[in-house]
Amino acid sequence: MSYDHNNKLSKHGRARTRSLRLFVLLLISGIALSIGVLWLWHSLFIASLPAGMGYWHTDGAQIRDTNDKPVRMAGINWYGFETTSFVVHGLGQRNYKDMLHQMQGLGYNTLRLPYSNQLFDAQSKPQGINYQLNPDLKGLSGLRLLDKIVNAASASGLHIILDRHRPSASGQSALWYTSAYPESRWISDWKMLVQHYKHNPMVIGADLHNEPHLPACWNCGDVRYDWHLAAERAGNAILSVNPNLLIIVEGVECYSSGAGNTSCDVWGGNLQGVKSHPVLLQLANRVVYSPHEYGQSIADHPWFHAVNYPQNLPAVWDSYWGYIQKDNIAPVLVGEFGTTLRTESDRQWLTRLVSYLGTGAQGINWTYWCWNPDSQDTGGIMDTDWRSIDQDKQQYLNKILYPLSRSITQTQ
Repeated sequence: MSYDHNNKLSKHGRARTRSLRLFVLLLISGIALSIGVLWLWHSLFIASLPAGMGYWHTDGAQIRDTNDKPVRMAGINWYGFETTSFVVHGLGQRNYKDMLHQMQGLGYNTLRLPYSNQLFDAQSKPQGINYQLNPDLKGLSGLRLLDKIVNAASASGLHIILDRHRPSASGQSALWYTSAYPESRWISDWKMLVQHYKHNPMVIGADLHNEPHLPACWNCGDVRYDWHLAAERAGNAILSVNPNLLIIVEGVECYSSGAGNTSCDVWGGNLQGVKSHPVLLQLANRVVYSPHEYGQSIADHPWFHAVNYPQNLPAVWDSYWGYIQKDNIAPVLVGEFGTTLRTESDRQWLTRLVSYLGTGAQGINWTYWCWNPDSQDTGGIMDTDWRSIDQDKQQYLNKILYPLSRSITQTQ
């Protein structure tokens, strides 16, 4: 029998090739299996984390946390820093930490804190604090006093929206600036604040200016009055310091779509201009639009007198601001709404609004006005003793609360 040496080598080569291919296949399979296991582990780990961690961002009309979990602001306003008291109200009757714990215990997850630029002036000293009840506040004012509330709210599990409510403590301003507090001061104070709280991810948003109204306009092109342009300037300035914050932009009072078509809502409640002229910032996924909404007892409008009231209200809200959420343009935060509930009209209005806001993480974001019982317009969630809860009001809000785990303050 003849011996074919080359054929034998060829068979050995083919065998080695098959072995090598098998080895590579097993190696690839092992790597793929490892990646799959790691992906599954990562997914399970993320799923186990509480919602609300870290800074928040937008995704269409949804707000998401740092792990991309859907979240919703469901909060309360506690005012006072924007007034001549230069501190949140109620500290003559209660300890501030006790009240913050009470807010969180009721199921609120967000605290909107109004302030004025005047708060940061050296001569602005707090009024109305009982230092026996709040001994750690003695000698503090301005930013150091604000720190106490922000830090305690963070420790209580409340996410914080800083709301530049007005330039001076004397009252609301139609525009974002005055002669005493020009635009440069508005922006520089914002940059100072966001730098100061940059390492506290519980401070999630900057509400640029409260309730712009006439002569403020949306996309009119006059730099003196165009709130849309001013919001872009301030928003970009803030994000240049802290790119993680939500930029909260309120509406105007009246919007003209051309050809003499002008429609008006409550101060800051008209966001019709967003449809054709949205706020465009240098960073995407940061803008939240924020109307305010009040019943007939505070802001009377024709729709409260329609023959089909209150069934007509959802269409009114769709027109002014609801479409932004429904069309997946951006999230909406109803930054203020409240009532004393003394009239049947207001009860009907609040019933419809709560239903319109919806439930769960996909519902519209909101912060109720307000915690304080000393609001002449609306009263508060607190009764006048600053301890008891107005259960009538709270029952409306219980339907739309979205509690978040308090443990997030320990894991960030």
